[in-house]
Amino acid sequence: MADFTFAHREEGFDEHINNSIRGYSDLLQDVISLSRYFIEDNTTVLDIGCSTGKLTEAMLNHNSDHCSNAKWVGVEIADGFKKDLDERQKKLVKNGHDVEFKHPVDIIKYRDWAGTSLVTSIFTLQFMSKKDRMDVLRNIYTGLNEGGAFIFAEKTICESALVQDMITFNYYDYKRKTFSTEDIMDKERTLRHMMKPFTWKQIEHMVSYAGFSTIQPFWRNHAFVGAIAIKEYGRS
Repeated sequence: MADFTFAHREEGFDEHINNSIRGYSDLLQDVISLSRYFIEDNTTVLDIGCSTGKLTEAMLNHNSDHCSNAKWVGVEIADGFKKDLDERQKKLVKNGHDVEFKHPVDIIKYRDWAGTSLVTSIFTLQFMSKKDRMDVLRNIYTGLNEGGAFIFAEKTICESALVQDMITFNYYDYKRKTFSTEDIMDKERTLRHMMKPFTWKQIEHMVSYAGFSTIQPFWRNHAFVGAIAIKEYGRS
């Protein structure tokens, strides 16, 4: 993953991805709402691929009334988000919260997984090879406390090439509302060499193989899927 760069998405990232993925704001709101069931005091909440840190802050605000002693950590590989992350961390720490944004950090080499009650990963794993993805999934599962959750979202591919084409063309039609055809094709060519998507069945199998037995999608739009995996009590 060391050769992957987010340089194309740093400026105006939140607005750009919101315009790129229909229902993205709904996905984030679902993640924020679900977080309340899992975050506990004296645990760590970890957001891998945190980009600008907006989701981390939103989850913190949503849970601050009942969970004031959690540690909030965001990990991001791109150094282009430094300004956003440094400013957000400074603001949150000044307000009395235990927040740390670590950047740039190669998530594959990250080691501080222990003691988490919630791990989130929104459109991050899809840029990893299968081997790297499995390593990260095992680390997430091992580091989670019993009863903790992994909430993630990924772009998927279809098992049927015909259905894949239909969904892709439908997605392009949606994006043309905001972006030019040239912009869409340029980004498609760039991501084609960077993104490593799998079918939902393959993703579910990998998450299960890492140790999770409860895995449930809760959001879908075009080829994008949001899901939750829970580490059940009594499982190490």
